[in-house]
Amino acid sequence: MNTQNTKITVAKTAGFCFGVNRAVDIVYDLLDEGKKVCTLGPIIHNMEMVRELEERGCNAVNSVSECPKDTTIVVRSHGVSRAVMEEISGLGLDCVDATCPFVKKIHNIVKKASLENTPVIIAGNKDHPEVKGIIGHCESPCYTFNNEEELLRLIDNIPLEKNSDVFIVSQTTFSKKEWKKCIKTAKKVYTNAKIFDTICKATSERQEEADRIAAESDLMIVIGDRHSSNTAKLYDICSKRCKNTCLIETAQELDKSLVSISRSIGVTAGASTPARIIKEVLDIMSEEIKSSETTVETTESFEEMLEESLKNLNTNERVKGVVISIAPNEVIVDVGRKQSGFIPADELSNDPSVKPEDVVKVGDELELLIMKTNDVEGTIMLSKRRVDAQKGWEELKALAETDEILTGKVVSVVKGGVIVMYNDNRVFIPASQATATKDESLDDLVGQEVKFRLIEASQRGRMRRVVGSIRAVLREQRAAQRAEFWENCEVGKHYTGTVKSLTSYGAFVDLGGVFGMIHISELSWTHIKNPSEVVSVGDQVDVYIKDINEETKKISLGYKDPDANPWEILRRDYPVDTVVEATIVGLTTFGAFANVIPGIDGLIHISQIANKRIEKPEDVLSVGEKVQAKIIAIDFDKKRVSLSIRALLPTEEAAPAPAEEAEEEVVASTESPAVEEDVVASTETPAEEAAE
Repeated sequence: MNTQNTKITVAKTAGFCFGVNRAVDIVYDLLDEGKKVCTLGPIIHNMEMVRELEERGCNAVNSVSECPKDTTIVVRSHGVSRAVMEEISGLGLDCVDATCPFVKKIHNIVKKASLENTPVIIAGNKDHPEVKGIIGHCESPCYTFNNEEELLRLIDNIPLEKNSDVFIVSQTTFSKKEWKKCIKTAKKVYTNAKIFDTICKATSERQEEADRIAAESDLMIVIGDRHSSNTAKLYDICSKRCKNTCLIETAQELDKSLVSISRSIGVTAGASTPARIIKEVLDIMSEEIKSSETTVETTESFEEMLEESLKNLNTNERVKGVVISIAPNEVIVDVGRKQSGFIPADELSNDPSVKPEDVVKVGDELELLIMKTNDVEGTIMLSKRRVDAQKGWEELKALAETDEILTGKVVSVVKGGVIVMYNDNRVFIPASQATATKDESLDDLVGQEVKFRLIEASQRGRMRRVVGSIRAVLREQRAAQRAEFWENCEVGKHYTGTVKSLTSYGAFVDLGGVFGMIHISELSWTHIKNPSEVVSVGDQVDVYIKDINEETKKISLGYKDPDANPWEILRRDYPVDTVVEATIVGLTTFGAFANVIPGIDGLIHISQIANKRIEKPEDVLSVGEKVQAKIIAIDFDKKRVSLSIRALLPTEEAAPAPAEEAEEEVVASTESPAVEEDVVASTETPAEEAAE
């Protein structure tokens, strides 16, 4: 019997990538919620997985119009064009966007190029769904190439000057080696090119590991769907290193004869290959090696090697468990082993305030991390929160490289900022990035759902640092609000705003990214000394635009209610000959000023105070005294009211007024005049004061 050493190496990067795993989890979660689901195209390039989802009721559709109205449509990780997203929105369909964050990053790059009207060159297969989606977000001239030869032809044919600005991006699964060659060529031609290496890091790591393993193997097995772009690239890489390279979609396609005669076997899998299929391939390899006439001598048994390989596929010590009972301090789960599995309450969630029954239910299947095994007691201590945190961390690392806006809850104020929880991960928001302005209170944020963008996600040893910015999102929102405001604003238009600050001359109001000012004269129809007499910071106020200065971008606001205009009230309710009870508010040498209604003072000329000649008004009247007076004249244009006490006195007691007094002009005002020569006042502020 021949004896040989057999070595099997399984790539640690084999199987689902982050984006694919996220998309598949989204579909399963929706199905678990009992929703009807369809995917726009196959959710991943693996027909085994697609068939499995079909059995659960999730069908793939080729176009948005095929999706039933009562169904949730899932956009796969490849992403789609902007036109498709608009079509989904236009039809009012319930949609979940599972586009990979790395792909969204490319969408944002080409959008930026479109704003600058800069041509875009994409390294990738123009017929691939991901590339089609990228092109669909680009409004400037867009070109594609799939290798260096196509790039050279492109350079010769596209009408671009050699020193033109150009954006160059790549499909996330583009070959790393081919990318390096192409970029070297492009840099020689386009000296002003902005180059973005958008190949997914997981893709490049997968390709590099496959290349290394293939170089050391007699037989290289690549597992994945033949329609998968990244699987095809893996096969191409491995076949250049190992002449016996096989591409298989399922375990049934494995050539057992090659397995039995090979001394070193390498195994890798595409990003759309489920771990279940990889395990099936390894199981068949195990059976074939056991049944062959060859004695396998290794430093460890094949079973141990297989178990170690599967650990890599399942992220070290993760297991599946089904909840069988819930107690206040722990949750009991069945993990398919002899030992009894339990999850301590503090290992269920990062939120210590939640109860176990709020987190899980009996029958739930969970992905768990083995914390400790006690063979004596026959128990396994497990953690759910650590698996959730790890998944969240992987997502955060990917999202940190994109401009995606996230939503989380502020849970506490700490030294230097606040903490936001996102997918069981703590995100630190520095105080300088937590609010729109530096003087806002951080305590007011606690308990609020906030939108933020990640600006850092790094790890040193076991220490993870995740930093975000709320202010960056607020500034973008305010910029968008400002743009919309200036596009639609016009004199006379009404808005609801928030009073942000007060000065001695008025109140500044936030209209939604744009500030306008209510002059003190516009706050009240009556005279006030300070805006705080009418409004306070934080008040919601209804205002309208009085004036817009396009050059300085300054807005003057009106606040006074036209229906509360005292002159309109006077016109409606107090015609000439009306008798009113007026309060004396001022005395002059030529008469007395009396308040008729709030906001309007009238003049009682000295000749109209008594039915006899008096030397000065204070001989008869005093400030604060209430008198009965008759309105004898109103000039609405000049805003003057004339009053008479004398007109109400008995006729027989009346004496003719001196001729020189009768000739005096009888005038009235809303305020006591500063000098006798100008007995005029108004509720309106002079133009100079308004301009100020």
